[in-house]
Amino acid sequence: MEQERLNLYYMDMKYIRDLHNADDRVQSVSPQIHKSNRPFVGIVVICGEHKYCVPLDSAKEKHKTQKNDVDFTRIFDGDKLISVLNFNNMIPIDNKFICKIDLSPNPKDNPAQAHYKKLCIKEIEWCRKNQEAIVKKANKLYYLVQKTNCSSMLKKRCNDFKKLEKVLEKLLQKENKA
Repeated sequence: MEQERLNLYYMDMKYIRDLHNADDRVQSVSPQIHKSNRPFVGIVVICGEHKYCVPLDSAKEKHKTQKNDVDFTRIFDGDKLISVLNFNNMIPIDNKFICKIDLSPNPKDNPAQAHYKKLCIKEIEWCRKNQEAIVKKANKLYYLVQKTNCSSMLKKRCNDFKKLEKVLEKLLQKENKA
């Protein structure tokens, strides 16, 4: 499998729920906690034998002082913090469960949609400029978390990548039989 140029993707919500049911550290999209309208957006990188989606999250006040780490990276537009990459929340993915985000301007876009697309363009430009470092960081975390001597705090913050890979493989097998 070869690493492709980074793009932004929406994740299938049912797939996210299936993963969350297997590992509750997967970011929830549950309507019960008012997260059903939050899109799960991320970039896709190759880790081991699988594609992984590294989710982007809106910049929050707490992120301004948080330092980049093995499982977290801040994204800037000049000096302004615009979003973050949460490597600890990355999930294994298959093309069946992703949809590339169309960032081209559309005259039918309302002001909020146009603003969101502009933000996404800034995010993906930053990610593409830093693609090599992003892929390297994702793989470092992927392998680090699987080591027996990995920090327990880091393991607690991260999704169980191997468990989630098994869920993905089971879903793909099920689909192939249908």
